Amino acid sequence: QVQLVESGGGLVQAGGSLRLSCAASGRTFSTNIMGWFRQAPGKKREFVAAISWRGNMYYADTVKGRFTISRDNANNTVYLRMNSLKPEDTAVYYCAVRTAGYAGIPGDEGGYGYWGQGTQVTVSS
Repeated sequence: QVQLVESGGGLVQAGGSLRLSCAASGRTFSTNIMGWFRQAPGKKREFVAAISWRGNMYYADTVKGRFTISRDNANNTVYLRMNSLKPEDTAVYYCAVRTAGYAGIPGDEGGYGYWGQGTQVTVSS
């Protein structure tokens, strides 16, 4: 059974930093794109960042330059380093693994077949 477990969320002041982790178990995802999405209260879930197995990174414009995605294929883990956090970054953050062979853009939520349960990130002003 595949499980994605996020950790590292919490409460931080504006301008602060957090590092989210997502550990996958149940199968190996070393060749799948892995990504992060987020959902703020009352809003649709949105793409944050994704990384290919080769290390190609993709970011939403809203986080570019502030967030960094990385992965450890040996440990089936993806990370999201978030710097210069803003109150508008407040959301539940989900990690996800894209289905192998999906041809859409990395930010296409529909291409992700495995999802974690989410971790809350709250940025106070």
